[in-house]
Amino acid sequence: MGQSVDVSEVSPSKVDKFGCRSDWLDKDLAYFAANVSVFRKATCETAIKQIATPGRDRGFVVGVAMLPGHSRRIFHEHSSTTHFFKRDSIYIRNLADPYKADLIGPFDFILLEFTVEALARIAEDADLGRVTSLATRVGSSDRILANLVRALAPAIKKPAQATNLFMDQLTTAIGAHIAQRYGGTRSTLSMRPKGLSRSHERLAKELLLENLDGNIAIMDVARACNLSRGYFIQSFRENTGMTPYQWLLKERVARARMLLLTSDEPLSHVAISCGFADQSHFTRVFTSAVGITPGAVRRNL
Repeated sequence: MGQSVDVSEVSPSKVDKFGCRSDWLDKDLAYFAANVSVFRKATCETAIKQIATPGRDRGFVVGVAMLPGHSRRIFHEHSSTTHFFKRDSIYIRNLADPYKADLIGPFDFILLEFTVEALARIAEDADLGRVTSLATRVGSSDRILANLVRALAPAIKKPAQATNLFMDQLTTAIGAHIAQRYGGTRSTLSMRPKGLSRSHERLAKELLLENLDGNIAIMDVARACNLSRGYFIQSFRENTGMTPYQWLLKERVARARMLLLTSDEPLSHVAISCGFADQSHFTRVFTSAVGITPGAVRRNL
């Protein structure tokens, strides 16, 4: 299962892999998922801070600005360039290249670090060409990517409410978008899935229901069906009209509704037995799906 770490509590004065000193930062969180490492780093300080990192073959970092007002001067071999970030501005850089920059003004970024192997695997699973490099971007606009990355923010803050299934699908979707838009790839329409066989659909649903809390990796379900992860997700959607995570969430809500109508179990017990992190998480998801709170369902009965 992915896990969240408050890095500032672990190493109060160390320089992180991106060149930031943790005592600069007001927010320093990390979440480690199957495909990607996700970080959130923020500071309210206005003083200029310089970072410098050597080139290391770690893959790529993709950043999305949560707030406007930040700028940075990036130093090149014989020159420097200054870039301004609006809310949802992105940057992409290859971590194999050395990097030196002045950070000017407050910032709040969500960063995603993909290894070359992970990005290549995501691209191949999505029927895209093999991706081994990405185009560099600094302060660019990509609303689709920004919205996808923003959806990670609650998981970084409250990992107990983020299942492996959800994080796996979301980071895969982010990786596929990055590979297609910035890796110069093209979708292979001839490889479009035609759906799962009846036996594979039944097996996939059984595995998902056996892990009602969602803490099963998509890759494990895909392997059981002898399919790649990306092909499995697309095939499952062909059959059901939903991603595996959406389908499982619907089943969790349906099971919770049945328990509300047929038992006197406390709401907190219903929440846990149906795979929700706690009663608050259960109430929020159930109300969004059904239109009324779990308590109202029971009172109406």
